[in-house]
Amino acid sequence: MFIRQDGGALGAEAVAGGSPYNVALGLARLDCPAAYWGGVSRDALGSFLLDSIARDGVDVSLVRRVANRTTLSVVATDAEGHPGYAFYGEGGADRALDPSDLPDLPPAAAAIAIGSYALAVEPIATAIEAMLERERGRVVVSLDPNLRPRVVGDVAAWRPRFERFVAGADIVKASTEDLGPLYGEDADIAAVARDWLALGPALVVFTRGPDGAVAFARSGVVVERPGRVVSVVDTVGAGDTFHAALLAWLARAGRLDRGALRELGEDEIAAVLDECIAASAITCSRRGADLPRRAEVEALMRREPPPGR
Repeated sequence: MFIRQDGGALGAEAVAGGSPYNVALGLARLDCPAAYWGGVSRDALGSFLLDSIARDGVDVSLVRRVANRTTLSVVATDAEGHPGYAFYGEGGADRALDPSDLPDLPPAAAAIAIGSYALAVEPIATAIEAMLERERGRVVVSLDPNLRPRVVGDVAAWRPRFERFVAGADIVKASTEDLGPLYGEDADIAAVARDWLALGPALVVFTRGPDGAVAFARSGVVVERPGRVVSVVDTVGAGDTFHAALLAWLARAGRLDRGALRELGEDEIAAVLDECIAASAITCSRRGADLPRRAEVEALMRREPPPGR
């Protein structure tokens, strides 16, 4: 729910979204087959969510419809387009699934994308852990903490569990904003990346807002790419766009594989970062989590090639 002030009154607009939901939508819009698994309410808002994502080609056959109400996220942006969130989700449908609700993944499934506060609230967090334990070694696991401290609560107490998720992942995509609550405001991203890579992932990527992104590979390769100049409307969904674009690029390049990820070279990493940054810039240029289509990203890359390559 987007809130905006209009004179002395508040206006509101309902928009379909949510971090894993946005990633599935982004993948489909980038012409990468995607399915969404999660709990969705049987209420009208739940139907709105499913109808919205299905129209863009996301497979919703794994979704569990439940009696719980739809979680509401209230979003208000500041003058620079940076969002502030308030979540109304206690007992919500997106939290309601437990390990008994795990679906059988399609044989063609190549990756699982997980993240945000679902990693910290029950029973869904335990269900996600069970899924990773069951699927470890069969598919690529990509993790975006997309940290929401107000929902997580005691972040320091949750950090060991989060690091178990890191250990089960092949890719970790995070923002530098995630690091403060986890490791302190002075956390060094290179040191954090080394620690995470030591736990198991092949690739760790940090987004840095207007400053672009930096990737750390298990091979020791470090690649930094600059951001793009963009007229920001708001940044809602920019991180989810980056995550979707990362997975879509790897799938198209034949690199969405646990072994292939460990062989990524510097040029490949630079190319994927540039495309992810371009996709995120498009999302920032329009209101709400309106993720781009592949043709839009390719057009921007042709019109404004990435600098320095």
